[in-house]
Amino acid sequence: MTGLADLARIGLRWDPSGQAGLHGPLLALAGDCDRAFQHLASRWGASEEAYAMTLPASSLGGHLRSFPHQVTFAMALDPAEANLAGFADGTVLDRSGAVALTRTAPVTAVLTPAACYHVYAAHHGEQLTAATYVTTRNTCFRRESAYEPLRRQWTFTMREIVCLATADETASFLAQARAAVDQLAGLIDLPIDWAPATDPFFRPDRHPGHLLQRIQPVKHEAAYGGSPALASANLHHDHFGSAYAITRDGAPATTACLAFGVERWLHALVDRHGPDPDGWPDLVAAARQVVTR
Repeated sequence: MTGLADLARIGLRWDPSGQAGLHGPLLALAGDCDRAFQHLASRWGASEEAYAMTLPASSLGGHLRSFPHQVTFAMALDPAEANLAGFADGTVLDRSGAVALTRTAPVTAVLTPAACYHVYAAHHGEQLTAATYVTTRNTCFRRESAYEPLRRQWTFTMREIVCLATADETASFLAQARAAVDQLAGLIDLPIDWAPATDPFFRPDRHPGHLLQRIQPVKHEAAYGGSPALASANLHHDHFGSAYAITRDGAPATTACLAFGVERWLHALVDRHGPDPDGWPDLVAAARQVVTR
């Protein structure tokens, strides 16, 4: 397995807080990964959309209840002059390096936990007459109990392809999406295995969503060598269609998404093909082959 020193030599700047900076060969490889995923998105004519790095907390009530242990909030100090003065004149940082906060302003925003959440809010109230496909990339934030370079991070890059359609259309999309990932992985000699998965719910024994995912798998993950998932194929039924009043032929739209964790692909590719960039496969060319088949 490629170690931290090898990764540093090819462009990783690792912060133990769970954040990675990239430069050189690794940064170039990350760009190739994202371009390859964009090529896969063209298989469905997906429109590119870009969003902010935060979401209104008011739109994430269910997520906050289900995953409070993973959420990162966007916070600010209460702007009252006395409160700001108390902060500025205080210790500011304690001995551990933590910020010595005074009173905070109301927390109304959450740093993006999954790129696709923005899509549903952006298409609120739309009446779709055909299956709609969107692709988007965002920096996502998920707190973890421990972090590993490129494999499990607090901040990471997620590229998603989202389908808003009927139940039959989303089922077809997910089947095609998994096949496309398999074809791409085969062309670049990256062995992956798909398996049903459940989300890491808070108190899963008490959460109905966890039980539903076990009874009726709606999430499948593609992993390399037992590592955390490189990609996931997710079916949401009409959850987001109903929540955001998105309809398809007069009924709440069914939604599904294919998600890629870019940093995890970097880890898998370097682990499989070694730290020498000359030995890395051409991901973009392989993705083009998948789309044109």
